[in-house]
Amino acid sequence: MNKVRLKLLPGDGIGPEVMTECVKVLAEIEKIHGGLKFDLEEYGWGCQYYLKNKKMLPDDGLKILSDCDAILLGAVGYPGVPDHISLRGLLLPIRQEFEQYINFRPVKLLEGLNSPVKVNSPKDIDFVVIRENSEGEYCGKGYVKNENTPDETVVQEAWFTRKATERVIKYAFEYAVKNNLGNVVSATKSNALNYSMVFWDKVFNEVKAFYGNIDSRSIHVDALAGFFIMKPQMLKVVVASNLFGDILTDLGSAMLGSIGISPSANINPEKKYPSMFEPIHGSAPDIAGRGIANPIGTLWSMVLMLEHLGLNEVADTLFKAVTDIIRDCKVRTPDMGGKSSTSEFVGAVIQNLKRN
Repeated sequence: MNKVRLKLLPGDGIGPEVMTECVKVLAEIEKIHGGLKFDLEEYGWGCQYYLKNKKMLPDDGLKILSDCDAILLGAVGYPGVPDHISLRGLLLPIRQEFEQYINFRPVKLLEGLNSPVKVNSPKDIDFVVIRENSEGEYCGKGYVKNENTPDETVVQEAWFTRKATERVIKYAFEYAVKNNLGNVVSATKSNALNYSMVFWDKVFNEVKAFYGNIDSRSIHVDALAGFFIMKPQMLKVVVASNLFGDILTDLGSAMLGSIGISPSANINPEKKYPSMFEPIHGSAPDIAGRGIANPIGTLWSMVLMLEHLGLNEVADTLFKAVTDIIRDCKVRTPDMGGKSSTSEFVGAVIQNLKRN
């Protein structure tokens, strides 16, 4: 029997209710694939844990999480806990401790989604953003001088190492080669950021010299945001720093019609440590507890997780079960213009899995 050990972090807001529904899909997959078993362990760490313990996870939390094949995360953040506390207390330590230096986010307009962007075909929006996930603008370094005085000065540092910059750019090119994709675009801002982005461009140009058969170029991130809307069909692989990739992929999700749709993978390519999979939507406390959150982002993240674990056939089956529902346009959560609940959407996925 193939046993997959998963650590679940439902988190905050809509995270727990979406996670509760989506793990039902894993149970159905077990029934269909008799030799496959998901060993699930759930931990209630996050903002509610912080309010009681003044920390987002226990002192041995990372050690506990390290003993698994993958981590599935719901959402992090809730009123009463500053966002910089929730991010730096849970997500960033996991990404950095487990060397999840690749953040992988597809931007793909599935048939049946209503994009606010005018395109001739869903195929016009179909690319991936590969984001450096371990340092850069999110390295967490900086300092404050002359606090609470008229001369108060805050310095937020951004650290770019050759090792991290080179490996994420090379990963983007290798992904393009493996998937027969014709171009790689680098998000830069070297006209204004005269150290970090000049260095980023330098490394990009060095790496791209080894991939002469791939069309590649650097585009300033502000112009690139415009390309996302005006010419998305020109994009296949976008590689970006931590901050730029974070902003661009939220834009990418909005291009699909809802922030609740897009998945995210935080990958340790060498599989020395577990990788973490999560929807890119936030905890949405305004709709928490109402049972109307869109589960597509989590379900799609589970597809990426299964692919990462080498369960490609299972991943394809789940992805088809989800995309068939989207294409049918009958079961849709409120953010997609429908009236279906989270459980109704997941129930429809399970019915599709049974039929397939």
